[in-house]
Parts: sequence; C-alpha cells; structure tokens
Amino acid sequence: MKIHNILLILLIILAQTSCTKKVEKVSVINQDNLEMQMIEAYNEGLKEFNKGDIFFAVKKFNEVELLYPQSIWAPRSTLMAAYAYYSQLYFTDAIYELERFFDKYKNHPDADYAYYLLAVCHYNQIVDETRDLGEIVKAKKYFSLLVSEFPNTDFAEDAKFKLDLIEEILASKEIYLANYYLNREKWIPAINRYKTIVNEYDTTIFVEEALYRLVELNYKLGLTDEAKKYAAVLGYNYQSSKWYERSYKIVNKNYKKTYIKKNLKKEKSLLTKFKDLFK
Repeated sequence: MKIHNILLILLIILAQTSCTKKVEKVSVINQDNLEMQMIEAYNEGLKEFNKGDIFFAVKKFNEVELLYPQSIWAPRSTLMAAYAYYSQLYFTDAIYELERFFDKYKNHPDADYAYYLLAVCHYNQIVDETRDLGEIVKAKKYFSLLVSEFPNTDFAEDAKFKLDLIEEILASKEIYLANYYLNREKWIPAINRYKTIVNEYDTTIFVEEALYRLVELNYKLGLTDEAKKYAAVLGYNYQSSKWYERSYKIVNKNYKKTYIKKNLKKEKSLLTKFKDLFK
C-alpha cells in the first residue's frame, strides 16, 4: 500500500513537471519569426490597400503595431492606416490614427508628413463660412506648425498656400456676420466685424467691401471724420474699385478721386500707410 502511494506521488510530480515544461516551451517567442510575421502583415496590408479594401488593410497595419510596437515598422504602419482612411475620405478615422501616432512617435522622422496629413484631414472637412469654425481653426493650427517647424519641406510650401485660403475663409465668415448685422440695422456689431476684417484680414478679397461699409456706417452715425479716414484708405489702395466709387459719393457728392502714385515694392501690407489713423 505504501509503495502504491509513493508511485502515485511520483506520477503526479512527473505530470506537473511535464506540464510546466510544455507551458515554458509555448511561451518562448522566436524574434526572427515575429519579425517575419510583422513584415508579412505589413505587406498584406499594402496588398489589400492597393486592392481597395482599406478596412482589412487597416486591420493588418494595426496588427503590425501590436506584434512589435518598438520596431521601425510600427510607426510606418500607423501612418499607412491613417493614409488608408484618408484615401477613402474617412477623415475622422484618419485623424484618430494620426493622433495615436503623435502620442507614441512624436519625434519620428516622418512627423512633418503626419502633421501635413492631419492638417489636410481637418482642411477637407471645412464646409463654408456659415458653419462652425472648429475644423478651420484646427487646419490653420497644423499648417502654421508645419511652416514654423518644417520650413524647408514641400509640405510647408503647400501649407503656406492653404493658409492663404484659410484666411479668405475666415474673412468670409466675418463679412457674412457683419452683413447679417447690417441687414438687421445693428450698426455697432456690424462695424466691429468690418473692423476685424480691415485689421486682421487686410490682404483678402473682402477688405474692399469692409472698408466701404465702414465709410457707409460711420457716415450714417454722423462720424464724418472716421468715414473720411476709411474712404482715404480705400482710395489709396483700390482707386479703380467699385467700392471706392461708391464710398466717395457717400462722404461728399463733390468728393474728387485722388490718385496717388504707389511703390508696391515698399508696401508691407495693403493698409500700411494708413495704419496710424486708427491707433
């Protein structure tokens, strides 16, 4: 009986040892094999992306990151996942992937590309000047960052171009609101909006109308000197403009156009010469 018990104990010990060895064997990871799996997943993601199945492609790109987050393939995969979403206009999903990229790989060599893609995702969601400014502000933020942090890149060149377009959109938002107040005879809010255009968006196409409206409203409120100041600015910069023609008729029916010879090369801004009038 004692012998039987001893044999039973030995069998239990052997069984436990065998199971332990089996678990240890399974838990050992071959790094070379893992890298091969990772590369295979990445290539499969590219293949599916080229076929147009972006959702499966993103799944494979994310799988690469999960397999080996410290490898050089992980940040590339995150960017590819973002680009895959962007290519099919899934901007919100692309933004999510890009934000994850910056959380983990902020100092990556391809950060300029990531910021550009992030900016473009926000830029492409801009609808018009009457909608919420959220996407416009975010696009401006990231394009401005590109210009300041990565000035010598192709991305920065395009960012400058898009920043000019964003300025036009922001100015159009101001003119939309200003005209809204004007049509409801709310003169003071309208004047403030037109002044914003003159002071902050003086290189946009909306500054001519804003100056004319400031002539018109100041004259209506009896502020003749102010009206003449804005008429002078409008005349100096836009002598051939229809807005200038209308403005001098408001201030004085006998008001004559004054032609001033300009040296455009010396002008830093369209309104530089008259900036001190409004200090």
